[in-house]
Amino acid sequence: MSLPNFQQALTQLIASPSISATSTQWDQSNQAVIELLASWFSDLGFSITIQQVPDSRNKYNLLAKIGEGTGGLLLSGHSDTVPFDEKGWDSDPFTITDKADKFYGLGTCDMKGFFAFILQVCKNLPVKQLKKPLYVLATADEETTMAGARFFIEQQLAKPDVAIIGEPTNLQPVIMHKGHMSHRISIKGKSGHSSLPNKGVNAIELIYQVIEKLMALKQDLIANYQNEAFSVTEPTLNFGAIKGGDSANRICGDCYLDIDLRALPGIKDEELLHWLSQALKPVAEKYPGRVSMQELHASSPAFAESEDSELVKLAEKFSGHCCQAVNYATEAPYIQELGCQTIVLGPGSIEQAHQVNEFLAFDQIKPTEKILLDFIQHYCF
Repeated sequence: MSLPNFQQALTQLIASPSISATSTQWDQSNQAVIELLASWFSDLGFSITIQQVPDSRNKYNLLAKIGEGTGGLLLSGHSDTVPFDEKGWDSDPFTITDKADKFYGLGTCDMKGFFAFILQVCKNLPVKQLKKPLYVLATADEETTMAGARFFIEQQLAKPDVAIIGEPTNLQPVIMHKGHMSHRISIKGKSGHSSLPNKGVNAIELIYQVIEKLMALKQDLIANYQNEAFSVTEPTLNFGAIKGGDSANRICGDCYLDIDLRALPGIKDEELLHWLSQALKPVAEKYPGRVSMQELHASSPAFAESEDSELVKLAEKFSGHCCQAVNYATEAPYIQELGCQTIVLGPGSIEQAHQVNEFLAFDQIKPTEKILLDFIQHYCF
């Protein structure tokens, strides 16, 4: 058996494109990455389960398991990356570049590198001494719909005691993050000549009224919901895109506004949707049939793990860092539905994620390997 070392594994993973995008022009299958991981972990004695994610563009989840019994540890990550701007990169995004004590490449920290670390640590494990199972999960489409994690939870293929999601956190344990949902508010007006405003219904004027109501909701959220653990302490409501009309001398017949909401832990998606509906209600009632709202992407709930859980205390001990909250979303709330204590903890910085010249710094390598080994020894041996 000849398994790649860390750099070789990372090189092969990065060289296997697995971009997730809503655009079919960019979107790619992750099958090559899944097959690489399946081959490596199978050679280490793991049993392998590969499942195609329903209603996806040829996307797959992988679950590798070694050891018997119940409970144990789940190490989880996503196998996809975001699209890239080739003009901004100083090197080929799909070729590892070793420069200035960093590995450059698309997915080095977000988050194919995590699987290379797991492989490296597992190569020297005395697997016959395992008392509880070790699982490795690789999901699909985290960067878009999180369809892989959603499907995995439906299958309930594992019941670990604890789970660690290796998103780039600079090895600082993350125990809270905000949720995310995005919607398009559409206005159906009635076009006509601008010299006869009473003959039409100007969709831009209606969207102006909608924005007034949403600004009031935004202020209510700031006034009533705060969590000092976050750098942005309140729920956020962002106006991300607006489009309407086609000419200055025509009454605007159609207009839409795309919004993004990020809720604090404790606020349910159902509550946010109710508040949105209530905010739109006065305009919708004033103009029947002209105001509608559609979900742009499936929402992701907020996440929180108890500061008093054993996993959090061990994570702080093993990493040497205090737990923290972050504003971005991960697969943690889905993995938590397995009934396990869950944290987000991984090598690399989130500041490198989704950026040109993404890299993984060498100074993350030894600490990551030690932390993973500490967790495996504690929960599986």
